[in-house]
Amino acid sequence: MTVVTEEQESGWRGSKELWLEAAYQLLVEGGIDNVRILSLAKMLKLSRTSFYWFFKDRKALLDALLLLWQEKNTSALLGQSQLHAASLAEATLNLFDCWLNNNLFDSQLEHAIRSWGVQSPTVAQALTEADTMRMEAIKHMFIRHGSEPLVADVRSRALYLTQIGYISMNTQEDTATRLLRVPSYVAIFSGALPSQQELESFQHRHNH
Repeated sequence: MTVVTEEQESGWRGSKELWLEAAYQLLVEGGIDNVRILSLAKMLKLSRTSFYWFFKDRKALLDALLLLWQEKNTSALLGQSQLHAASLAEATLNLFDCWLNNNLFDSQLEHAIRSWGVQSPTVAQALTEADTMRMEAIKHMFIRHGSEPLVADVRSRALYLTQIGYISMNTQEDTATRLLRVPSYVAIFSGALPSQQELESFQHRHNH
C-alpha cells in the first residue's frame, strides 16, 4: 500500500489508482460497508474533496472496485483455462495456479465481492454471470482434452464450486498442505493423475 506522508506538497490530491487501491484495502479488510469516502480520506491523509477529482461519487468508486475484480479474477481464470497443455492433468494444474498464486487470482478480493453480493442485487448478478462464464471456460477446457460434454460439465462444476467453497468459507490452508493434496484433487476432478514431470513443474512454479 502506498504511504502518503505529512511532507506531501500542498495541493496533493493523490491519483485515481491510489484512491482505488485504498478502497481495495478497506474492502478486503472490513467489507463493503467499510468503504467510505471519509475513511479513505483519513487513510490517505487527504481531503474528502480530493476524492471527487477522480470519482463522481461513492457509487462510481464501487463500480470501479467491481470492474477491478472482473478484470483480475475472471480474466485470470479464463486465461489459465486456455493455456496450452499436453494432457488434461496438466491443463487442470494450470488452472490450479489460480488457487496458489494470489497475484494471479485474488482470493481475498473474491471473498469480499461474494460477501458484498449478499446485500447487493447488482453484485449478485455480476457474480452469477462470472460464475457461469468461468464454469463454461473450464468445461471447454475438459472438452478440448477429450471429455464428453456432460462429463465435462459435471467435472467443471465440481472443480470450480469446490474452490469457491474454499474461498467463501475463508478456509485457511498452508501451501505445503495444499500442494500435498493437489495430485488427488487433480485425479478427482480430471480423472487422471498428473505425471511426475507435470507435478514437479507445478511445484516449481510455487517455489516448493
